[in-house]
Amino acid sequence: MKPKSKVLIIAGSDSSGGAGIQADIKTVTSLGSYAMTAITAVTAQNTTGVKSIVPIKPKEISNQINFSIEDIKPNAIKIGMLHSKQVIQAVIISLKKTKVKKIVLDPVMVAKGGAKLINNSAISYIKKKLIKNIFLITPNIPETEILTKTKINSIQDMIKAGKILIRLGAKNVLIKGGHLKSKQMNDILLNKKVIKVFRSKKYSSKNTHGTGCTLSSAIATYLSCGKDLIKSCELGIKYVNEAIKSNLNLGKGNGPINHLNSIKINKKFK
Repeated sequence: MKPKSKVLIIAGSDSSGGAGIQADIKTVTSLGSYAMTAITAVTAQNTTGVKSIVPIKPKEISNQINFSIEDIKPNAIKIGMLHSKQVIQAVIISLKKTKVKKIVLDPVMVAKGGAKLINNSAISYIKKKLIKNIFLITPNIPETEILTKTKINSIQDMIKAGKILIRLGAKNVLIKGGHLKSKQMNDILLNKKVIKVFRSKKYSSKNTHGTGCTLSSAIATYLSCGKDLIKSCELGIKYVNEAIKSNLNLGKGNGPINHLNSIKINKKFK
């Protein structure tokens, strides 16, 4: 098969392969599109936690973005970990050059094991400058709490927080409900006109490393293929749920999800 579309990923690397740019490439590829990358940081991590983070200089991040898009123009862009204000500034300048409208931001702030991946000035700059340049932002509940300075304990709290992000300049917000204590998954999409709740089965598993990266990349891929926002979110959520349901069970800690759940292997390779 030939790739259906092209997706540029701007994110940090995860040496264990479960999250970050590795999860993004796997997702985009598994869903039938072509992945390009601009790496923002190199992390040494595994399923038990993060050992070290080496940031890439803003100029080099810009070089990766600009040089890639000069040659192959993406249909959509997914943004993950941006660790400093300077990096965010560099990315915004590059985004304006691309003129790509379908941009999905996963505001990565805290690793699964609890390690903080971003500083306070970067968080402030995301709120003031970056989200205005994004088509869709996909925070989980802890990230939404940080961005809105509110406490979330219910679906109603999620909706209130989403409205705060819209007032801050976000065009569309998908708040992921995995951290909510409930028997089912409730992910909420909001903009100025729509409040849509995606309800799905909640799978009990410790192997959920990389779910946020994967979801935002899946949505970006579906958007890049021409699907509308609601359908892209619906299909992205379904892809992640199936990947969790597979329960890959690698490593001693929070293991990765199964990005290959959407692929059927050709008989001659079995």
